[in-house]
Amino acid sequence: MTHIFISGEIPVSGYEALKTYSVNVYQNEGVISEDDLIKGVREATALLCPLSTKVTRKVIESAPSLKIIANYGAGFDNIDVVAAKEREIVVTNTPKVSTDATAELTLGLMLSLMRRIPEGDQLCRTVGFNGWAPLFFLGRELKGKTLGIVGYGKIGQAVAKRAQAFGMNILYTARSNKETENDINYRPFNQLIQEADIVSIHTVYSKETHHLFKEETFKQMKNSAILLNVSRGPVVHEEALVHALKQQEIAGAALDVFEKEPLIHEELKTLANVVLTPHIGNATVETREEMARLAAGNITSYLEEGMALTPIG
Repeated sequence: MTHIFISGEIPVSGYEALKTYSVNVYQNEGVISEDDLIKGVREATALLCPLSTKVTRKVIESAPSLKIIANYGAGFDNIDVVAAKEREIVVTNTPKVSTDATAELTLGLMLSLMRRIPEGDQLCRTVGFNGWAPLFFLGRELKGKTLGIVGYGKIGQAVAKRAQAFGMNILYTARSNKETENDINYRPFNQLIQEADIVSIHTVYSKETHHLFKEETFKQMKNSAILLNVSRGPVVHEEALVHALKQQEIAGAALDVFEKEPLIHEELKTLANVVLTPHIGNATVETREEMARLAAGNITSYLEEGMALTPIG
């Protein structure tokens, strides 16, 4: 019997795709512990795991029958990929399906910060205001601003397309200079952060991008610039970010991911020029359903045809 363990509840479409198999789902509240994960995968042929599940070497070595780990998420830094490869276990992710939802949230965060929407909401819910006035609660427009995109993959490109509709000037930096259309221009990283009014992070997380945004980085940015992070938390050194915000080295930040997630730096919560969202980049009904179908599809394709749909590496 083929056993599939799912380490957290997923949308119905995922279960439907796996209905011909023996499936066990971890249904307790919170993120699964290592001990419970080890128990779950002990006899499993396949593991379907949310991005929040830490699949360590110890977990992998506790699963002698495991053939495939299907990550429910575009990233896969929650999995010890080296340990999996040593066991010839296939690791998959769910790329591309998150593109539109994440790009939409990026623009939402951008508008929220520039137009001070959360601040305005809080004001209306608490002390209120005295009516319209010419100098009251001024924000800034997106039109004419320069957006610097760090990481120009599918999501970065989708953000650029949407930002152009707001009349923004688009710069990007990536590992290579890519062909682009419609006046989207490449800049080296150090030049981009000096020119951009808004810097939006969409790079992958790696040793090279760990703390890419740190004290020296913020000092190079415009004092009027804002930072958006919708990629991976550790790309930004949060202590340095707090310092830069308090010293007015940059004007604001919007974060959907956090360096020590799910923990959030306490001082970030106290700053009016910061917008925080709980890692909801792809949290739409449409995208999460599609992610479930793809993660499950990776398992069924591998088990039935010997080849996963979206293997990593």
